Parts: sequence; C-alpha cells; structure tokens
Amino acid sequence: MTANFLENSVVKLRAPEPEDVDLLYSWENNMEIWKVSNTLTPFSKFLLKKYIENSHLDIWETKELRLIIEAKDQNSLMNVPVGLIDLFDFDPYHSRAGVGILIANKENRRKGYATEALRILIAYAFDFLQLNQLYANISVTNEVSLRLFANLSFERVGVKKAWLKTSKGWEDEVLLQLINPRFQLHRS
Repeated sequence: MTANFLENSVVKLRAPEPEDVDLLYSWENNMEIWKVSNTLTPFSKFLLKKYIENSHLDIWETKELRLIIEAKDQNSLMNVPVGLIDLFDFDPYHSRAGVGILIANKENRRKGYATEALRILIAYAFDFLQLNQLYANISVTNEVSLRLFANLSFERVGVKKAWLKTSKGWEDEVLLQLINPRFQLHRS
C-alpha cells in the first residue's frame, strides 16, 4: 500500500467535492442502477449538495462513509471518477459496517476498478477503523457482484428468500460477510 492508503496504482478513493454534484446527480438518478441501490425516488441537486457539505463529518457521527472511486489514468495526471464505494450502517459497538459499490458506466466495468476499490476499502476498514467485520447484501441474480465479493474472501452466510421485489417478481438476496482475520482467533 502507498503512503496514502486510500489509493494504489489503479484507483484512488476520495471524499466527494462540491464540483461532484452534477456527477452524483447523474449517477444517483440513473434508474438502471436503482435496482442494486434500492433507490425508489430521484435525488435533487439541492439534497446532494447538502450531503456533500456534510461529508466532512466522520463515520462515527454519520454512521456512513461515501467515497468517489477515481481511475488513475497512466497517460496523464488526471484521475477519472468512475464510481462510488460506501460503508453504511456503521455499528461502532459491534464493530461492523455494510459495503456497497457502484461502477457507474458500463464502459468502466470489468477493468478491475471495483476489485481494487474494494481491496482498498477492506484494508481501510480493518487496519484504520479497526472493524471486526464487513458485510454485503447482493441480489442472487447479480452474479458479477457476487463474484467480486467472493474473490476478496467474503463468505456467503445466508440467503434472504423473496427479499427483493422486482418487475419480474421476487428475488432472493445473499448475505456475505468478511471477518477481520486479526479477530478470528477471538471468536467463540
């Protein structure tokens, strides 16, 4: 890991900036991805601007952390925003958080950005935040995301039957967990 442990040679994770409002607006209001984010209504630019203004608050206050995933362009000094990665439902008492990830545009998928962003976030959560575990909830039909998390050692620990209502009927949702290896010895 580099000196800034929120980046590696492929991606950089950073806090949202005021100039990201239009980008977040387009991503959050893309109805094609609402299924994976459980979004039901559009976001206003006003609401996103307020969210960014409050993003300086830390995870201990807000119980969430949203970071922009930037792809590092090896041919220039400019990084390109390609998605978002979140820690949500942060529970400091039980030392755990949920993880969500989005690579917004299809042309940026399958390039390793999600894998590298998740790898960085895991290290940040375990080494810096000292979390005991991370979890993810993923539709059984989202094979790409299931593979992504499995490749980074998340284990399937359960299935919530008929959990997600879709236009095609009900879908199961898989619960995956990753326990911090440093705390594995202390489990009962």
